[in-house]
Amino acid sequence: MANTSLLDIYIRNAEQSGTNVAALVKQDGRYQERSWKQLVDASRETASALLAHGVKPGDRVNIVSNTRLEWVITDLAIAYAGGISVPVYPSSMADECSHICKDSGSVIAFAEDEKQVEKLSSVRGEIGDLRLVVQMTGTPVSSDGWVIGWKDFIAKADTSRDAAELQKRREDIDKDSPFTLIYTSGTTGRPKGVVLTHDAIAYEAEAIEAINVLRQDDIQLFFLPLSHSFGRVLESGWLSCRFIMAFGESMNTIRDNLGEVRPTVMCGVPRVFEKFYSAVVQKGTAGGGAKAKLFDLAVELSQKNGEAGVQGKSLGLRDRLAFTVLKRLVFAKVGAGLKELLGGRMRILVSGGAPLSPKISWFFRDAGLEILEGYGLTETTAASFVNRPNLNHIGTVGQPLPGTQVKIAGDGEILIKGRGVMKEYWNNREATDEVLKDGWLATGDIGTIEKDGTLKITDRKKDIIVTAGGKNVAPQNIENLIKTHKLVSQAVVHGEKRKYLTLVVTLDPDVLKQTAKELGFGNGSIEELTQRPEIEKLVHNWIDEVNTKLASYEGIKKFSILDHDFTIEGGEMTPSLKIKRKVVNERYKKVFDGMYETA
Repeated sequence: MANTSLLDIYIRNAEQSGTNVAALVKQDGRYQERSWKQLVDASRETASALLAHGVKPGDRVNIVSNTRLEWVITDLAIAYAGGISVPVYPSSMADECSHICKDSGSVIAFAEDEKQVEKLSSVRGEIGDLRLVVQMTGTPVSSDGWVIGWKDFIAKADTSRDAAELQKRREDIDKDSPFTLIYTSGTTGRPKGVVLTHDAIAYEAEAIEAINVLRQDDIQLFFLPLSHSFGRVLESGWLSCRFIMAFGESMNTIRDNLGEVRPTVMCGVPRVFEKFYSAVVQKGTAGGGAKAKLFDLAVELSQKNGEAGVQGKSLGLRDRLAFTVLKRLVFAKVGAGLKELLGGRMRILVSGGAPLSPKISWFFRDAGLEILEGYGLTETTAASFVNRPNLNHIGTVGQPLPGTQVKIAGDGEILIKGRGVMKEYWNNREATDEVLKDGWLATGDIGTIEKDGTLKITDRKKDIIVTAGGKNVAPQNIENLIKTHKLVSQAVVHGEKRKYLTLVVTLDPDVLKQTAKELGFGNGSIEELTQRPEIEKLVHNWIDEVNTKLASYEGIKKFSILDHDFTIEGGEMTPSLKIKRKVVNERYKKVFDGMYETA
């Protein structure tokens, strides 16, 4: 049977490599192995239970859970039963859960724990099609049968009884039928359901295998949300390349899990790499003195060397000699420390989901670790472009995956065509017609194609700021530069139809405390420390330095430090850690306005 779907690839793994280790999961305080056969058997049993609970071909089934092995098992089980999986971020508020369940018309939901069950229960009256909730862990407290535990759910499974029907449903899968509905993270409004077909998902799996970045002997640490398309493409790559996937316990345990698993591959959003970068910089500059000055100089020359390379130039003789010495004195130690921090065996780092500052990529490269940046949208089944080890063009998102076409529209917008492009937005023909024309997807991103075929992203089309003077400003570039300071957590540029640009900044609480301690005023709350004049001066000096690298109309004239960081729970960030620009601009309108009133 041809690989019509990811399900075929999954079952192939069990048939050809059944006893091979497929996954590592933390249980009873240690990582334990799971084979491909164990995974597929579990999915087949779950699919049988879905049939027993009345799931028909084409039915939508929600998964409301953090990333865990059971998520993947359930996802493939839904496909096995002929259904369509509909993930919901576990961090989503109840009204968003209601919207996704209602819009998709889901009939069953798998909820990770009591917390997720409570969320669904609070909107039960709004989601009439949802007839059953399966609590994946713990014991349900519901007594009316709407919520059942995993044991009661799986008790109805009988794979012998359902063998013929499951085989029929597998054979009936059409390459153009939906595999999943992934709802966009809603940076600009209500999430829309992106319909990704079996063929689109299978294409991603095949393309990732074809570029030979991942190997069968790799071990990958997996912590990204499977509710996001980036997480789903990692699932596809894992099944196609057949390496070992180690499931992290949470985003908060990444460092511990790295030491336990000692992976060779790690994929993350830029915030993950920014955190590692900040930790290394904080350690390198701790205590001040000559050591800190050498470290700062090494970071500065790393950036200058990278910028010179972009321009096809090299460092001047003096800087080149200094950088050669600092590579031995600083970066050799930094590289050893980074590799140890990452488990000691790291081979490949991949960043996606949002732009990564080239400064961080150059720093990692000079420390002996390459970060391969990629690009894609939910609407393109995540990955459409990625840098390769033999062509890592820092500052770009690499070349297209095999079979993906790209062109640049007259206004600079990136257009993509290929098997990975979505079928449509669920129940939204108008929105579909806005972005899909003759198979070409309008991405909403502005970019250019470089001479080596790599793609350089400028910014989101909707995020471009047009100043009062008519200048077009790409805020993400400025924000990414600002965020490379160890103190800075988040930065948002403002200036639409204004005479100049302003900025709100949030600070990293841990680095802030350490900095305050080094400056001699370590006691105090985060709210108090953010308002200290010494901290304000550090940020001010950094912004002045960044301004020297920008065009005059891109410079930040005024800024304000907020007394708290942005969070998913606070509503300023999406579950994939992207800034909700509209929310920030509205919520901090008085802060922004105040920076113009005194001009």
